[in-house]
Amino acid sequence: LHLSIRRQRQMCIRDRLTTMLRLLTIELHKLKYNKSAKAILIVYFILITFIALISSIEFNFGDFHFRIADQGIFNFPYIWHFNTYIAAILKLFLAIVIVSMMANEYSDRTLKQNLIDGLSKKEFVLSKFLTVILFSVISTLFVFGVSLLLGLMFSDYNELGIIFSDIEYLFAYFINLTGFFSFCLFLGVLVKRSAFALGFLLIWSIAEGIIYSVFKWKIFKDTDIAESIIQFFPLAAMSNLIKEPFSRLGVVQSAANQLGEAFEKDYSVQPLTILIVLAWTFLFVYGSYYILKRRDL
Repeated sequence: LHLSIRRQRQMCIRDRLTTMLRLLTIELHKLKYNKSAKAILIVYFILITFIALISSIEFNFGDFHFRIADQGIFNFPYIWHFNTYIAAILKLFLAIVIVSMMANEYSDRTLKQNLIDGLSKKEFVLSKFLTVILFSVISTLFVFGVSLLLGLMFSDYNELGIIFSDIEYLFAYFINLTGFFSFCLFLGVLVKRSAFALGFLLIWSIAEGIIYSVFKWKIFKDTDIAESIIQFFPLAAMSNLIKEPFSRLGVVQSAANQLGEAFEKDYSVQPLTILIVLAWTFLFVYGSYYILKRRDL
């Protein structure tokens, strides 16, 4: 009996994996013939690679020579923080692919055709989310490879324990991308047009900034209540996953100490922030399914 139950579980897992692979294959087949999506993806990964060009930037002012790579930005473990922060800024390129991928389903009527061919709305949304996961995984692995290579070339610290410390920034980067792309997927389902969806994304970002400013400077002056509230907003939570790394640099810290200032900032990845982004990711994916379920296609 025990062996029979275990065999049934294995068959169930295998069937689910087969279904997920089939759904992912359908989406990749669509992207294969989308020239604009392929162009944007290539540009995105080229831009991430251009982080390496920072190492060649050098300023010469007479006898003063300043080389950015010598300031420790490629030192382990700081490089994980720096590179994931920079790469996260570039995620808008992949967001364009996610939004247009959903908008094309409406304009090309492939969504309706998929449903006619037997794909359920739940499977349709799952196929899009699996694509989101795939993009996030590939991007994370790419940033990992670029960061590891740059660190091995320029870092002053090459001990194994130091190299792989602060590696949680890569996990935060993956969560950041997954949450953001899920938001873009939701907007693509909601608005149907890529330009309007991206415009809505911009408006939402501005709205969060305005809400924070009103809380900070009008309602909750001289307190940290504004930060405590805004951290639960989707884009703010995603941004908080990887805090800015520049004030963490040794040269910046030294300059601040000489001026009598000190940075008292926690740069670590916070578990609460991860949970908030995961909760929003679930809501965005479920919201996409709910809209499709209720909408007459």
